[in-house]
Amino acid sequence: MSQTKWIEIETVHRFITQKLEGVVPKDAWGETSYFYNPGRVFDRGTYFATIKQKDGENDQASNLDRHGVWRLNIGVSKGAYFELFGPPSPRPGKGRIVEGDWDFKALDELTPHPVYGWMSWLSVLNPSNETWEKCRVLLSDAHKRAHGNFAKRLAKLERSN
Repeated sequence: MSQTKWIEIETVHRFITQKLEGVVPKDAWGETSYFYNPGRVFDRGTYFATIKQKDGENDQASNLDRHGVWRLNIGVSKGAYFELFGPPSPRPGKGRIVEGDWDFKALDELTPHPVYGWMSWLSVLNPSNETWEKCRVLLSDAHKRAHGNFAKRLAKLERSN
């Protein structure tokens, strides 16, 4: 029986910061957040992905406090989200998770983000090589979405000056 090969966090970090242009990583809230922010025009830029390694006060659905477990979160376009999961669930109440039959603790399974699925974010715990290939495409989609949102934000800033 073959053993699943998990992708390392550093592989994901390198892909996001070296293969996707204009990305600025920031460590905050117990995770590494990735912003599209070429030239560091904004304080934080446009948020499109995170790597989370521990549970947070309002986000414990994935049980990230297990040894070696981490979660990649990706803010994809509505079209990409819909293709994978159908329409997003309604926004959950404070301290709750999105509705659905998702196992947010399962390794190597793409799911809606347990808290932000309603905003077209998805997640995967400890992706395998096969799932990582899907994630690379999804990260590129999220990066493109962030690029568009950044351009709108920049245009608004330029109009106000």
